[in-house]
Amino acid sequence: MAKRSTKRSQPKTKNIQVISSKLIYEGPAFSIFSDIVREGEHTGQRDVVRHTGSVVIMAVEEPRSGRDDALVLLVRQYRYAAGKYLWELPAGRIDLGENKLAAAKRELLEETGVRAKLWKRLYQFYASPGFLDETMDVYLARGLTIGEAQPEEDEQITKRFFSLPEALGMVVSNNICDAKTMTGLLWLYMMLREQK
Repeated sequence: MAKRSTKRSQPKTKNIQVISSKLIYEGPAFSIFSDIVREGEHTGQRDVVRHTGSVVIMAVEEPRSGRDDALVLLVRQYRYAAGKYLWELPAGRIDLGENKLAAAKRELLEETGVRAKLWKRLYQFYASPGFLDETMDVYLARGLTIGEAQPEEDEQITKRFFSLPEALGMVVSNNICDAKTMTGLLWLYMMLREQK
C-alpha cells in the first residue's frame, strides 16, 4: 500500500491563516493534524483528520415489467466504531493516487461481486466537516452483472437488493442509520420522482 501524504492543503479563504501545523498521528486510512489557525481576529486550535476521500456506489436495477420499483443494492457489515451491523450502500476509501471512478468500480466488485456497464458521478459531500476533510463521491451504477464478491480478509459482507420504498422505510424506522446511504437513497427517490 502506498504511503499516505502528510501534506495538508492550505485554506482557500484569504482571512484564514495557518500559524502552525503538527502531525499527531499517521495511519493507513487517515492522518491527524493539530493546527493553530487565525480566523479573522481570532486564533485557536483546530484538530483535523485528513483522509484521501471515499467513493459511494448506488448500484440500481431499473424497474421491469411486473415490478414498479427500482432495486438498490445494499450491503450489511459490522462497523467496529458504531459497535453494530449496518445496512449501507457499498463504499470504500480511495487509495492514494487512485482515480475515483476506478476506486468505485473496485469497491463494488470487491464488496458485492457486481460489475456495471454504465457509471455516472452524481455528487460529492463532506462526511463530517467539523473535524474531518473526507469527501465522499457518489456514483450511480447501472447495467449490472452479478458475480462473486472479492472482499478483503477482514470484511464479512452480506449483499441484498431492496426496493426503494423498502429501503426508505428502513431509514424512517432507523434500520438504516448511515448518512451516506440516507443521502444516496434520498437522491434516488427525488430523481425517480422527477422522471414520472
